[in-house]
Amino acid sequence: MGTHQTFGLAQIGQIAIVVQDLERAVAYYRDKLGMQFLFTAATLAFFDCAGTRLMLSTPESGQAHSGNSVIYFSVGDIESAYRELLARGVPFDDQPHIIANMGTYDLWMAFFRDSEHNLLGIMSEVPHS
Repeated sequence: MGTHQTFGLAQIGQIAIVVQDLERAVAYYRDKLGMQFLFTAATLAFFDCAGTRLMLSTPESGQAHSGNSVIYFSVGDIESAYRELLARGVPFDDQPHIIANMGTYDLWMAFFRDSEHNLLGIMSEVPHS
């Protein structure tokens, strides 16, 4: 018998977030979070997140504005990222804190809300000294 490779999803190509005010959300993601704005098309706006596209869109007819997934942004230095985002007026729900000791590193996270009140997070893997 030959080797059978099992299919599995891995790389995220695009993430969509529903927003109520596209212009306000674009300004927030571009100016406050410092994300790379790509383009807008009708009721859609696109950003590049190191090869993964983030699409902001207004609700389709009858679509509720809820049920978005949490997006976790990896950062090298969570304390520095936290301070920079706070200085830009990003409101955090909490301060950076340890989520789990993963053996060789600690997993740190902090959560904040975008201009549309969607929950977002920053995360960092901090090696043990």
